[in-house]
Amino acid sequence: MDTLMNWRPMEDFMTLREALNNLFEDTMVRPRRAATATGEAVLPVDMYETPEAVIVKARVPGASADEIEITAADDTLTIRGKLSSEAEKEEAAKWNWLYHELWHGKFSRVLPLHAQVDTGKIEASFNNGELTITIPKAEKVKPKQIKIKANE
Repeated sequence: MDTLMNWRPMEDFMTLREALNNLFEDTMVRPRRAATATGEAVLPVDMYETPEAVIVKARVPGASADEIEITAADDTLTIRGKLSSEAEKEEAAKWNWLYHELWHGKFSRVLPLHAQVDTGKIEASFNNGELTITIPKAEKVKPKQIKIKANE
């Protein structure tokens, strides 16, 4: 024999509201670092294009230039690194953490390059925790100005 259940739509609606509240809270109020399948943090970047180059900027406070690896192959740029932490030290196990929010560990980001670029001329600079990568476009995709000859 089948059991009949009362349908209570308001209970379902409250569950939906709670789910939406959690969604907004997790993504906007308390952003958490995203992780890749390997457990590495996804490095947030700004990436924009000028007529001459593609520019990538990332903030990696606490890192040094020699802790960051940049590779370019075909149409992708990869940025990898690792931020060490005081928590990795033996003594940190004795600490009574009040807040432990600073992220540490491995990070990476693989970015598709949306233009044909000259990978042999990529330049990277690191200043006060901000990484800037300048990727010049290939000559054949740079805009060319055509002069018009006037017939007089």
